Amino acid sequence: MRRRWRAVVRAALVTTLLAGCGASGGDGDLTDDWPSAVGTRQFSPRSGECHTVAASGDPARYQPVDCASVHLVETFHVGTFTGAEARDAAPPRVGSAAMRSAFGECDIRAKEFVGGDWRGARLSVQVTTGSPAGWRGGGRWFRCDLFELNAVTGANGESDDAVTRTGSLRDAVRRGSPVRFGCMDEDDWGRLLTTACTTPHQFEYAGVWTAPERPYEAAKRDEEAVHRQCRTVIAHFANVPADRMLRYRTGTTFRFPSSEAWTRGDRGVRCYFWSGGRQLTRSIAGGGPAVLPIT
Repeated sequence: MRRRWRAVVRAALVTTLLAGCGASGGDGDLTDDWPSAVGTRQFSPRSGECHTVAASGDPARYQPVDCASVHLVETFHVGTFTGAEARDAAPPRVGSAAMRSAFGECDIRAKEFVGGDWRGARLSVQVTTGSPAGWRGGGRWFRCDLFELNAVTGANGESDDAVTRTGSLRDAVRRGSPVRFGCMDEDDWGRLLTTACTTPHQFEYAGVWTAPERPYEAAKRDEEAVHRQCRTVIAHFANVPADRMLRYRTGTTFRFPSSEAWTRGDRGVRCYFWSGGRQLTRSIAGGGPAVLPIT
């Protein structure tokens, strides 16, 4: 069975803070503001910093805050472009092979940072790079940012809205923070909200299916194929056979990454068990056929 979600307004992606520090009054291009590389202090962000606003190309506006205060994004890792991609004349563009490779590194580091798969929570990851001026000045860094998403919404792809928060997301999945998915129910606006598993509910997050490399719209077009893959994810989660009778045990709904997240390199489709209307008061995790009988 398939549920459709209502779309929400998507926020602009969080971009990055850039640039190298140059002489006062310079044009931001380190290659002509300095007669040589000697003495140049190249700007680079640091992991463990949080930020309240989208980034700017002006280094003077790079003002990280304590993660205990209100912020929008958290930088958990800073990597470096190397090899052929580092020899390009400008930073790699979003959607390029270099940026997808950087996203893969951020994906791995994000799992380590939150203590599990970040897709098991209302979280998203984004790679940001320095400015063209900073790149010409020698900056080859990329920044891995983590941000909290709105509630589970969107029939045509999840929202990419970043919401303000307080506190670091370190170990958020491991410690079971409020952003972690679990048993869920739908409100009057079609949003899936986490609830206690002992409270009557119809949905539960089961895991992630990794979609193949293909254009975004093509990946979303074959919904039945996605439901079939998600049923397998649910079977593993609930410990029931992944056979031809599985469709009679469980309904499914899923959440594709937003189109922006897909372009960034995210191929993780979040899969949710749906009871089909029956109210459950326990988790289906490991429950076997007794919890998911053939109906």
